[in-house]
Amino acid sequence: MTGYYQEYSKFLVAVDCIIFGFDKGELRVLIGKRKLNPGCGQRSLYGGFVREDESIEEAANRVLYQLTGLDHIFMRQVGAFGNVNRDPGERVISIAYYALINVNDYSQSLQKQHEVEWVNINEIPTLYSDHNLMVKKARKMMKEKISREPISFNLLPELFTLTQLQRLYEAVNGEIVDKRNFRKRIKEMDFIEKTNKIDKTGSKRGAYLYRFNKTTYEEDPNFKL
Repeated sequence: MTGYYQEYSKFLVAVDCIIFGFDKGELRVLIGKRKLNPGCGQRSLYGGFVREDESIEEAANRVLYQLTGLDHIFMRQVGAFGNVNRDPGERVISIAYYALINVNDYSQSLQKQHEVEWVNINEIPTLYSDHNLMVKKARKMMKEKISREPISFNLLPELFTLTQLQRLYEAVNGEIVDKRNFRKRIKEMDFIEKTNKIDKTGSKRGAYLYRFNKTTYEEDPNFKL
């Protein structure tokens, strides 16, 4: 460290991660309980302080990996949260990121180890500091992006039914989607491929399984749903 800027106050910088998952027709957020004071035991998002030798994005990736054990997670910055009194312990500025994962890829043993749980987006309790505001802003950003970019496939298994895809859009947007119009629009998208496999978990007749073709999308990324 140099001797510059000694006349200025030093602040702590943290990252907080809003991790979204989709399961049983519900959009869910991963939350736990704080392990340190102030606020030890309060419900909160999962985060950590930025180290001197890493960027903010590197810190967020580290935190996500520590919690989930997953690499290459879809992640986008939500913004900075820096109200003077947001943390009663110290002056802490937090950079929030939201991430999308398939809940089936997340090891239950890691979930138990970190004592975190999936909570329905509409049933989130009061969280520590401004974490509820972080979740609200993250969902708004995801809602805007999901209609312009195929980010929804980060929340689904490799093979999915059109009903699953529709339920996901409904969960994110918080409103019912017209089934006929939705499926008509999906069938116009070459990068959503119908397979010859059938899922019979929902009915005897079953439903065809689809998959996202990233290569096809990148060749013609004119996406709007």
